[in-house]
Amino acid sequence: MYQKKRLVLPFLLPGLAGLLMFYVVPFFGGIWYSLTDGSFENAFVGFQNYINVWQNPMFQLGLKNTMELSLICAPSLFLLSFVLSVALNRLRPEGAFFRSSVLLPYLMPSSAVLIIWLLWFDYGGPVNRILVALGGGRTFWLQGAELRIPVVLLFLWKNLGFCVVIFLAALQAIPEALYEYATLEGASFSRQAFSITLPMIVPSAFLVFILCWVNAFRIFKEVYFIGGAYPDEPLYTLQNYMNNMYVKLNYQNVTTAAYIFAVIVFALFGLLFWMQQRAQRGLV
Repeated sequence: MYQKKRLVLPFLLPGLAGLLMFYVVPFFGGIWYSLTDGSFENAFVGFQNYINVWQNPMFQLGLKNTMELSLICAPSLFLLSFVLSVALNRLRPEGAFFRSSVLLPYLMPSSAVLIIWLLWFDYGGPVNRILVALGGGRTFWLQGAELRIPVVLLFLWKNLGFCVVIFLAALQAIPEALYEYATLEGASFSRQAFSITLPMIVPSAFLVFILCWVNAFRIFKEVYFIGGAYPDEPLYTLQNYMNNMYVKLNYQNVTTAAYIFAVIVFALFGLLFWMQQRAQRGLV
């Protein structure tokens, strides 16, 4: 066994070296930038940058919008992917085509997706025409607070397939006899989903939930594509703030904001991990 591990090590070294060079070292090296004033002498200022950034109105706005969008996107993506994966898993073999096509949005180029979305939600686009046909009024979807709706829908459509694939892999490992017994006992589809399916896939569900939150925190790409570097206030995210500070070469504010956000993310993921451990102990 030890000999096999030694044979694997040379193949892991290139990836580990890249991870160390481009992620670990910059992460810890950036701490120094967050504690200096960015002048020619690069004087040490302690936590003054953290105080200034935390009191910055644009940082507060970006953090608030990022958390709100994440609270909308992550749970919605988790629930939709779970429901869709359960439905596709029950449609065997008729659902083979749909199971194969769920990844198409994830594989499509972002530029093509953006063009389609802008056309659909344009003031004279299909969405407004459908609303008018149903007796409603036209809406400026691409500006103001209404812009959140196209961004959230784009995020869900783009990331749904990957989460569904992970759920499907876990669902196919569940013994079919459990569903047959539940059907004989008269259990409904929803009862089977929440009493058999979900408890059996807790580890995979936790992984999907983490991925949902990670992708939700990266919603900046969708916001930037539709709203630009300076979108309207309801859509101005923390990544917008950090990107604009980087363009201005204000590395102190960039790193400081990144570490503040990293602490929040680590605390959230720690809470999620604790909840997963509690859930698994409750199911044993």
